[in-house]
Formats: sequence, structure tokens, C-alpha cells
Amino acid sequence: MYEANWNSIKKHTVPQWFLDAKFGIYTHWGIYCVPAKGPNATWYPYNMYIPGTEQYEYHLKTYGGPEKFGYKDFIPMFTAENFDPDEWAEMFELSGAKYAGPVAEHHDGFPMWDTQYGDWNAAKMGPQRDVVGLLEESIRKKGLRFMVAFHHAENWWFYPHWIREYDTSDPAYTGLYGPIHNLEGPLNDTWFFNQDRPSQWFLDRWKARMVEVLDHYQPDLIWFDFGLRAVPEAYKLAFLANYYNRETEWGREVVVTYKDHDLAPGAGVVDLELGRMSELTYYPWLTDTTVDDGNGWGYLKDTGYKSATTVVHYLIDNVSKNGHLLLNIGPKPDGTFPEEAKEILREMGEWLKINGEAIYGSTTWVHFGEGPNIITKTGSFNEQNVPSFSAQDVRFTVQGRTLYAICLGWPEGPVTIETLKTLWAPEITSVQMLGVDQVLEWSLSERGLTIVPPSFKPCNHAVVFKIERGSVFR
Repeated sequence: MYEANWNSIKKHTVPQWFLDAKFGIYTHWGIYCVPAKGPNATWYPYNMYIPGTEQYEYHLKTYGGPEKFGYKDFIPMFTAENFDPDEWAEMFELSGAKYAGPVAEHHDGFPMWDTQYGDWNAAKMGPQRDVVGLLEESIRKKGLRFMVAFHHAENWWFYPHWIREYDTSDPAYTGLYGPIHNLEGPLNDTWFFNQDRPSQWFLDRWKARMVEVLDHYQPDLIWFDFGLRAVPEAYKLAFLANYYNRETEWGREVVVTYKDHDLAPGAGVVDLELGRMSELTYYPWLTDTTVDDGNGWGYLKDTGYKSATTVVHYLIDNVSKNGHLLLNIGPKPDGTFPEEAKEILREMGEWLKINGEAIYGSTTWVHFGEGPNIITKTGSFNEQNVPSFSAQDVRFTVQGRTLYAICLGWPEGPVTIETLKTLWAPEITSVQMLGVDQVLEWSLSERGLTIVPPSFKPCNHAVVFKIERGSVFR
């Protein structure tokens, strides 16, 4: 049994299913997808109340200002009339993801399940459906692991309770906007950590809602946003012990992810929002990013999208460095997905169908890769520092004695991989390209391993050389 202290919690190990999965999908879907105005869709409910922000100005012109039309007034427009959980799950499966699930509750304080802790939720308002429960059932039917994301610790400071003409200061709506406090207003740019600390009532509800999700939906993975850092340690430890002890009850292993040092290192898997590592690490880590090309997270009416190549390369680069990828999609208010997002998932699935053996169940090699285009910055929010990759950029993974050299582009002629000069020729039994039923020519010299690629490429985005190695010892 796990106890509510770090010594005990840190004995929990990352389960093999997660280490093997590499790729998951989650969805930011809530009231905020109705206005669908950026730059960050999920922060619309905050910024619409703050004069001077882009979303406040949009709200003023479109809806008449927050004193006339509050965030709660979007709920009847969040209809979800075309929401089909089975269709969502099928799309996740075809993308090649091994786990998937929704944001169960975002900063806005609107749970997406039928909670007993308040009437402001998707089962009683808006969609009038238990979104979390329906997705849990459909996702598991596809053989995928089920995850949920929690952001609701941020609800304490998310809305301005000090502006009297706004509905956020009306006691009738505290079920959505949170208990009224901090009536003096923001103190500085990081005011959410300097205002009144969360009350015991708020913290008890924070924990109770998560335990309710455990009881009803048994998630395999829980993802925490940055508000976790403002939750007292005793509450975090009590919840972690509760969740990790569910493994015995449920008969399967679970995962927690967190940001920065919101938990003690080793208590879960660290998550880098919109970021990655520049080097190979000794511990597993996760990137959460989104299909749009900015920081939109939820559905936006006007946004660009990452290319499928960018996302495939993201996955490959992460896996070569002991990382994983969690990809977000923002559905529309009616429950359908933008076509651009669906195309990215389709192309991801096609690539993984051919090359998945170099990703799923793989582990890192002694080098993560080589090439002229390198990532120089480690950490979150560094996607703008990532170069465009080419066929000269190679990433490595291994399965047993098989080494995979993944070229992040199509080599037009023989490719020499300098790092592989450390191999010993007698150990190489064959070289092939995944998706091509042909043994390739190769040679090993002090310059590296030179491989002659086949005459046609089996897929887009990246190609994988499969280097079989036998034992040279008797």
C-alpha cells in the first residue's frame, strides 16, 4: 500500500504499458469552444473579463461586453448535437494513439461528467451528456487506455470576482466561477499565486471531483496542469496515494503526469508543455502539444495547423530521447473535428502503420541521433526554437538487437550515418527499410554506415532503416 508521503509515493514505477505506448491523444472540449477566439481558446473565459486583451475586445464587439453577456451565457450554445464518442474513439485508434481521453475539467469550472459536486456540468447543461463516461466506454472498446486531464485547481483564481458589474461576482454563479474571494483585485503579473490561498472547501471539492472520476471511470492516466503547484502538499499526497493504491483494486497500473516541480521528482512523469528535451535523458518524459500551429488548445475558427510531417517528427525526436507525445485536438461545439485535425491524425496513423515497430515498445539507444539540425533548448514552450529537419537528420531507437535509424526525410541517394561507425561489421546481418520487402546494400567504414536506399519511398514524412544485428560472441 502506498502512503501519503514522498518516500512511499516515489516507490511507484512508470508502468510498462506507458513506456511502450509512446503516443496518446487528448481533447480540449468545453464551453470555450463556442466563442472559439484565440490566441488561446481555453483562456477566453479569463480574458473576456479583462479589458485590454484581444479576447475582451472581441467579446465587446461580438456579444456586447461581459457585463451584458457572461461566460455562463455560452452554455446553451454548447450543444454537442453531433457528438459521437464511437467516432471519436475510432479516429483515435486509426491515428495510432495507444491511449486517449478528454480534459475532464478545465480552468473554467465546468466538469465534463455527471458530477454530484455541483450542477454546473456537461451532463446537466449544454450537451446534457456525460462526456467523460461516454468516451471512457468507447475508447476502451477500441482497446486503448483511457486518460483524463485536470486543470480545475486553477478555477480558484481564474475569474475576476472583484468587478461588481460582472456575473463572476454574483453569488448565484459560484458553482461555475468559484467561491467569491480576492475582492481587492489582482496584485501583479503573477497574482494568482499571491492572492488568497484556496479555501479548505475549494480544496476538498477539488479532491472530491477527482476521486469521483476514479470511482466511476478508472482512468489509466491522469494529467495535471500547472495549478497543481498551488495545492497544499497534503492534498496532493493523499490523492496520489489513493490513485496508486487503485492499481491493486483495478488490476492494472496507472500513470500521473505533472509539470515543473509540482510533484517531487520520481512521483510521476514530468510533462513539458509545447516543449521537449535537447538531449537523451535517463528518465521518461512527456510533451503535450496541439495540432494547431500556435497555442490555441481548444477549437478556433481562424487558425493554422501544424503539418503532419511536423507532428511525426515531433514523435520521433521525442522517442529517440526517452520522451513521449501527447497530442491535443479541439473539437467544435457540435462535437465534430476540424478537417485539418482529422487529416493530421490520418497521416500519423498511416506512418505508424508502416513504421510502428521503430516506435511502439522501443527503447533508446546510446545516442539519440545525428544531423545538421539540432534542438538546442530544453524545456517547455520552445517549439519556436525547433528547426526544420531533413534526410540528413537521423534518430535512433532499438528493439532487442535490432537498431532503427530513422531519417527525417527521404534520402535521394546513399546515406552515410556517421554515428554508426561504432558498429562492428560482423554483427550486422541485414539492413532493410520498413515498408519495403527488399534487403539493402550497405558498407561500414571509418566514415560511418553507408546504406543504399530502395528505388521508391514507402511513406511520407520519415523513413526507417532496420538494422538487424546478430551476436558475434560464441
